[in-house]
Amino acid sequence: MKKFQQTVRFIDMSSTESRVSTKKAGIPMRTETEMFDVILQTAKVLQVNAVAMSGSRTNPKAPKDEFQDYDLVCVVDDIDTLTSDLSWLDKFGKRIVEQELTLGHRRLYLMLFEDGNRLDLTLCPKEHIQEWVDSEAGFTVLEDKKGIFETYSPSPQRFWIHPASKTDFEKSCNEFWWVSAYVVKGICRNQLIYATDHLYGICQHELLKVWAWQVASDRGTVDIGKNYKYLFQYLPTEKEKEFSALLDFSSIGKITQSLLATMQLFHQEAQYLAQKMGFKYEKEVAEKMMRYAKEKLLNHLENNEHNSKL
Repeated sequence: MKKFQQTVRFIDMSSTESRVSTKKAGIPMRTETEMFDVILQTAKVLQVNAVAMSGSRTNPKAPKDEFQDYDLVCVVDDIDTLTSDLSWLDKFGKRIVEQELTLGHRRLYLMLFEDGNRLDLTLCPKEHIQEWVDSEAGFTVLEDKKGIFETYSPSPQRFWIHPASKTDFEKSCNEFWWVSAYVVKGICRNQLIYATDHLYGICQHELLKVWAWQVASDRGTVDIGKNYKYLFQYLPTEKEKEFSALLDFSSIGKITQSLLATMQLFHQEAQYLAQKMGFKYEKEVAEKMMRYAKEKLLNHLENNEHNSKL
């Protein structure tokens, strides 16, 4: 199991200096060129072995906007010395909030600056470069005078979806219908967070997975991006509208509506994929689960109405 530790620090915005700086109208956002200059200059001062960039700035398909992070890795010899005194982080600019993580052998410093730029900086011991490479979908080398990255290749297929196998499909359907019962339980207990977590975090992600498999069945292996962010680029416009309509979790009533609509939509889309791929779809299980949900939720609604009249 990978070691993971997290520390969050909020910059004290009550200080005189911070109050003055935040009152400045529109702090200019540093350009990409300016950010790369400060990154490489700092790397030179720290005498790191190599610098590489990953994330959306290396992906030509990613939208270009002010919210793109600078995802950087610095390959170092002595990580303990660098992390014993972190004052060098100030060279990157004034920070609003930052987070420190330990992930495996790496140290991560995530920083949001007052000018709106964000830097996700990883310090990686050179003997553990493969650990970082395996965690990224792709990367671009910015500085590598020693040729450290020459023997390493990006893994661009990390977020690619492949056509579903029979087993993949069966597991997805089973997961959806099994977890839908947890959503029903959460609704009937009036546990909004519990119900929402299972509905969106699992059931609706299984729906997204089925749609991704539909795309892959037509196109072969495709890049759907992290968290399915490119999925709807491959699907008809109405699919995104259908999914967006499911995302109102503001009350138990809205979650109930979302669950029933999600179940019906998954049932429809899973049958379509099964027919297309020649898979067996447990239609009887699906129909029984939808009846179960409707019965339990109707009883819950009737009990609530009865109690409200007492």
